[in-house]
Amino acid sequence: MKLNGVKIENTFAEAFSMVATRVLITACNKKWVRHATDSITGFATSVIACGIEAGVENLLAPEQTPDGRAGASVLIFSMSAKTLKDKLRDRIGQCVLTSPTSAVYSGMDNGTPLALGNSIRYFGDGYQISKKMGAKRFWRIPVMDGEFICEDTTHSVDAIGGGNLLIIATDIDKALKAAERAVKAISKFNDVITPFPGGVVRSGSKVGSKYKALIASTNDAYCPTLRGLVDSRLPDNAEAVLEIVIDGLTRRSISDAMKGGIKAVCETESNRSVIAISASNFGGKLGKHHFHLHEVLN
Repeated sequence: MKLNGVKIENTFAEAFSMVATRVLITACNKKWVRHATDSITGFATSVIACGIEAGVENLLAPEQTPDGRAGASVLIFSMSAKTLKDKLRDRIGQCVLTSPTSAVYSGMDNGTPLALGNSIRYFGDGYQISKKMGAKRFWRIPVMDGEFICEDTTHSVDAIGGGNLLIIATDIDKALKAAERAVKAISKFNDVITPFPGGVVRSGSKVGSKYKALIASTNDAYCPTLRGLVDSRLPDNAEAVLEIVIDGLTRRSISDAMKGGIKAVCETESNRSVIAISASNFGGKLGKHHFHLHEVLN
């Protein structure tokens, strides 16, 4: 299969079952929303070392937020409900509670209840106040710029992590421009995030290593400098590969985002700077969610 001259390899992205939650963060203006979201999503690229994967799903206009201020929706993914609970507590307490004028609200009304304000209200040292509005409870925690408003609970749902695309190009500049187009296109879809820096990862990994302490190591089959030393999967003119990893709340959301990303890469690639689009998998033995590129496009 080819799309505008770019080969779409007949392979699949292998993804994993996860759990996820959504929180809404607001602040006095867009700048302080960004400070809070940058903080809560920092060091959250991969569960391999970070414990969670997180990213901004959407920026929100005042009319889209519970308190009528600028805001953003943030998706947080983990491999277990306990890790999600612990990391959410830590990040709300250290990254959002600390950010001037911020407030946090639930972004999910269905699923398994997950403590939000209820897990950090004790920071108020007994001066915290709860208020119930309809079926929802909120906490008002005194802080030095006034009060930190935080909804009592949010919810978690089953999710999928690890949908991906590999962009194989003639050089890094072309690969990066193509990846940026893909990330921009994917950002327009709801229920998904691209958790790596700028949505792109250069250090794609394979399972295992010659070093026993490592559970993952460099994906040598796609490293241009190792061509001739390993069983390379790269054509001779490929000098750069970049990966885009997509986490999503549903299979459909990931599939749609992958399709949007592929089309964005290929829409201006008649000059053939992008040689092919592939995907990372582990032979189908580890993750039960398989996204076949040809099926995604069809």
